[in-house]
Amino acid sequence: MSYRTILTIAAAILLVPALASAQRGGRGNAPDPRPIPRNDDGRVTLGGETVETKGLWTGRIGITTPIAPPETVPFQPWARALWEEREEHELEPHARCKPSAGARPFLTPYGVEFVELPELQRIYVFDVGGPHTWRTIYMDGRTHPEDLEPSYLGHSIGWWENDDTLVVETVGYDEGTWIGRRGLPHTEQARTLERFTRVAYDAIDYTITIHDPAAYTDSWTGGFPLRWGEGPELFEYICQQGNQAFELMLGDYDAVDRTTVIIP
Repeated sequence: MSYRTILTIAAAILLVPALASAQRGGRGNAPDPRPIPRNDDGRVTLGGETVETKGLWTGRIGITTPIAPPETVPFQPWARALWEEREEHELEPHARCKPSAGARPFLTPYGVEFVELPELQRIYVFDVGGPHTWRTIYMDGRTHPEDLEPSYLGHSIGWWENDDTLVVETVGYDEGTWIGRRGLPHTEQARTLERFTRVAYDAIDYTITIHDPAAYTDSWTGGFPLRWGEGPELFEYICQQGNQAFELMLGDYDAVDRTTVIIP
């Protein structure tokens, strides 16, 4: 049995509690019939509204499934070569406790939480697994700073569209991050546009468009659905504990040890 198969099975086991919460009442994959939560202005909200309705969002996508079919991604030659190398060795930064860019935080089996603070005009996205980081989305109408210092998560500004979609533009990414789980590269020229559309009480349609002329010959879009799991809360997750990545990465580069399952 391959490492990737073992990883898929183990991740599926970890997903059971969250999926069971999202599917309670025998709904399976059917949308939750409850009304989509909205604020007093009629605009949708993305977080738990009360203590009774707390929960987390998880990506409804296979652990080895790319965010877009590779054959549709318009790689520059060097970017394709780097992606193929990462596909082979799978030394992903997220599994080594590094903060992740783009779609990657929504691909962990532990979920994310959106926390909106209207008084600060900001939305925070808390990533439970991996590096246990948070991302700030500025909702006050500001633009990106002129001279950004590249960072893992970049600089994000957001706005609401049609009262049901959060749109987020991010620039200033550090080149060391991966856009998704499968090794998609980018440069410091990257700009992403994400759309979070709440289509049901327990469902968000998520898409991400990547514009990076240094890595790709054209803009391209990927995405996947997010499913609400009612009940779970943010919990302590120590990424460094028992992490074997340093030994693996300093070993024989042509024969990375895959005998230990690590769930990122």
